[in-house]
Amino acid sequence: MYIQEKQLQDFIKDSGLVSRGDFELAVKTAEENKQSVGGVLVQKGKISDDDLRKMQAYLLGIPFVDLKQQRIEFETLSLIPEPIARNHNIVSFKKNAETLEVAMLDTDDLTAIDFIKKKTHFKILPRLTDSDSIKSALLQYQKSLKAEFGDLIKEETDVLKQIPEGGGEVVSEADLKKRAEDVPIIRIVDTLLKHAVIQNASDIHIEAQEKELVVRYRIDGILHDAMILPKHVAGSIAARIKVLASLKLDEKRLPQDGRFKIEIDGEKVSLRVSILPTYFGEKIVMRLLREGASGFTLEVLGFHGEALERIHEALKLSTGMILTTGPTGSGKTTTLYTMIDLLNTPDVNISTVEDPIEYQMSRINQTQVKPDIGFTFSSGLRALVRQDPDIIMVGEIRDNETASLAVNASLTGHLVLSTLHTNSAAGAVPRLIDMKVEPFLIVSTVNVIIAQRLVRKLCESKEKYFLNKAGLATLGKTVDLERVLKALKDERVVPATATWEKIGLYRPRPTPDAPDGFLSRVGIHEILKVTPTIRELIIKGGTSADIETQAKKEGMLTMIEDGIFKCVQGITTIEEVLRVVSE
Repeated sequence: MYIQEKQLQDFIKDSGLVSRGDFELAVKTAEENKQSVGGVLVQKGKISDDDLRKMQAYLLGIPFVDLKQQRIEFETLSLIPEPIARNHNIVSFKKNAETLEVAMLDTDDLTAIDFIKKKTHFKILPRLTDSDSIKSALLQYQKSLKAEFGDLIKEETDVLKQIPEGGGEVVSEADLKKRAEDVPIIRIVDTLLKHAVIQNASDIHIEAQEKELVVRYRIDGILHDAMILPKHVAGSIAARIKVLASLKLDEKRLPQDGRFKIEIDGEKVSLRVSILPTYFGEKIVMRLLREGASGFTLEVLGFHGEALERIHEALKLSTGMILTTGPTGSGKTTTLYTMIDLLNTPDVNISTVEDPIEYQMSRINQTQVKPDIGFTFSSGLRALVRQDPDIIMVGEIRDNETASLAVNASLTGHLVLSTLHTNSAAGAVPRLIDMKVEPFLIVSTVNVIIAQRLVRKLCESKEKYFLNKAGLATLGKTVDLERVLKALKDERVVPATATWEKIGLYRPRPTPDAPDGFLSRVGIHEILKVTPTIRELIIKGGTSADIETQAKKEGMLTMIEDGIFKCVQGITTIEEVLRVVSE
């Protein structure tokens, strides 16, 4: 399949993709260096590789296919092994009884075509495609654990079956260590970790059931089944993970915690391991913490408008407290690290006491608590105050003593950042009072309280729609739509004349990269600034509802209102916001 140079030159000239001057210069360069004009134009950045491929496809009479939004049946995709597909940039995407259509970047790669023909026994129909389409198709291999696991499980589990499991038999530590070093077990665990990183999972759950071992990944806050393994590999997998996390191999009756690091494709990932004995065996949960994942900005985390200004004002103060609240896994620590990153300048001393240290940050003195030897948040904080810090981050205020020390530190000339477990920003005040912090101390120290949740973000392929009157009436029962509309107009997200009937919202549209139409997560927040009126309310013993009502009068968007604000921006969906914010 050869294209004459003259034919290609005429086609490029007539295509209008390059100016006449650029074309003539490329012809001259091509003649001097004995190159193709197309190659010269690509080198100079005048046309892309994909533009050239589309022209070649047209001249050769070969169809050009775009696979970027196409989901390929795994049965068809796996006809070409992943290493061959990756090395030769060739994927199979459509088959019928006798023919197999393959997309390629180079249809002259006869070796690859011949190999696939012999392997599959199909008549091969080559199609040209672009590099983005190949990347999208290759990602579909990675998204399916079956691609890597299928043959491995089939070949190796028969060998592992011979290892006795349970039945009251005592297995020595040496035997467990030997079991953990079996090649198939190492490969299974490595593959599980690799796919978790590829799929941006935040947690891996390995759960022993009566007859099987279930592996699940938490991706964007939702648990998904990743793999079901034979029950008899459970002990070996647990032993392998214990070896990696330096835990006791022969301890199966008590919970254990540990951590280890891995590097996959140049990305360093820390894994926090928790092992808990259950009725059918040990349940293992691994939290993935990507090192160097700092470098976020408050805007990227989802803060905007007046709320963002309130945080920046609080960060400029040299004393007081900034609290972030929310349940486990709501992004509180990431918000704290982002604020610390903004404050991290050469003229301040920043010290932290954390459990665990989730991200290492340069020029920050980070301390890990160790409760088993008596080094708790309170003892760590007491020691930190003697270290001449300007800014202190306490990972979590869990008890009365830590709360008291944090408040005292903020009274004595330190800016203190910390987290609390409450459902709303206003709920932090009664929580502190419950921890025996006097109301007059709360109003003297707390500057800003942030409450947050994480919602899944829509992909670019989202679909726009409009709510009818009935839909708006239903939504209006849950959210004050007028307050949201005012905020949207104030921040110029919608025109000043906009009404809800004319404001578009969005729903997910699945893609090969994101089968449910969502990719990644972003925060929804409420930012409560402790103003003079709110201070009065706290002193008078006002409830969290009273505090929230007053904060709303002073311009605070509640979490659900901020969520609907982000729905109008096309960031997420109403259903996702309502799922995450449980009133």
